[in-house]
Amino acid sequence: MNTSARSSPARSAAASSPQQRVISAAIRVARVTLVAYIVWLVALWFVQDRMLFLPQVAGIGLTEDAISAEPRIARRWLAQDDGVETEAWLVRALPTGRTPRGLVVFTHGNAELIDHALHEAEEWTQRGYDVLLPEYRGYGRTPGTPGEARIVADVLAHLDAELAANGARPVVLHGRSLGTGVAAQVAARIAKRDAKRDGSTETPTTIAALILESPFTSIASFAASYGAPAFIVRNPFRTDHVLPDLACPILILHAREDEVVPIAHARTLGALQPRAVLIELDGSHNSGLSADAAYWSAIDRLIGE
Repeated sequence: MNTSARSSPARSAAASSPQQRVISAAIRVARVTLVAYIVWLVALWFVQDRMLFLPQVAGIGLTEDAISAEPRIARRWLAQDDGVETEAWLVRALPTGRTPRGLVVFTHGNAELIDHALHEAEEWTQRGYDVLLPEYRGYGRTPGTPGEARIVADVLAHLDAELAANGARPVVLHGRSLGTGVAAQVAARIAKRDAKRDGSTETPTTIAALILESPFTSIASFAASYGAPAFIVRNPFRTDHVLPDLACPILILHAREDEVVPIAHARTLGALQPRAVLIELDGSHNSGLSADAAYWSAIDRLIGE
C-alpha cells in the first residue's frame, strides 16, 4: 500500500492551517507596505525641492520702474562661478557724516523676495548700517534653480564683492525663516575660510553678529513628519550642526505661537550655543515680528545702540 499518498491530504491541511494563513497574509501586507513606502520615498525625493522652495508664492516683486524710483537702492548683478547672474540690492546707510558702522546681509524667508525686505533694510540704515539684500536663485528676477549649496555660495560671493568694492567692515548676518539656514551656513563658511587663512595677508571677514529670526534646527528635522529619514533631504540646512562652533554673538528671535516653525526649534538652538540670546516674542510665523518694538530693542542691545 502507498502510505505516502495517503498522508498527503494531512500535510496539505496542515499547510493551510489558520496560523499559516495569518502568517502568509501578514507577509503579503508587509510586502505591499514596503513597496508603498519605497514609492513614497521616491516621490518625496523628486518633489522635495518644490515643497521647500516657494518662489511662485513670493511673486514677481516690484516693477523695473518702481525699483528705479527708489534712489537709495543700488542694484548689483553678479556672474557666479557657473555663469548664472544673480541679483542683489545695496541700500546705503542714512547720511550721518560718519562712515557706516558695518554691513548687514539680510537673507529673506521662503515666500519672500528682496523686495519685501525694505522695511528691515530701512531700520538698519537708520542705525548706520549699509544693507546687502542678495536674491536666491529662482526667486524674483534671478534665474536658476534654488538649492542650499548654490544659494549659500551666491550670497557669499555677493558679500565678498561688496567688501572688495567698498572696503572691509564688520558684517551682521540677519536671516529670517528659510534665510536663517542661509545665514548660519554663510557664517560657518566664513569661519572655516578664515581659519584656513591663518598667517596669510588676506583680510578676514569680521562677523559682528548673527541674527536668526524664526529659525529651524534644520530642514532635515522636518523629514520625520513625512515619515521619511533625515538623510533623504537634499537641502538639509543643518543650523544645529554649525551653530555650536560659531564664535560671534548670536541673537535668536522667535514667536511663541509660530505655527510653521515651532518655538521648540529656537529653544533647541539656544541650548546648543551658550553665547546665544533667545528672545521669545508674541505673534505667529507670518505676523511681522519686525513690527514689534521688542524685536528692535533686542537688536539694539546686541549691536550696542
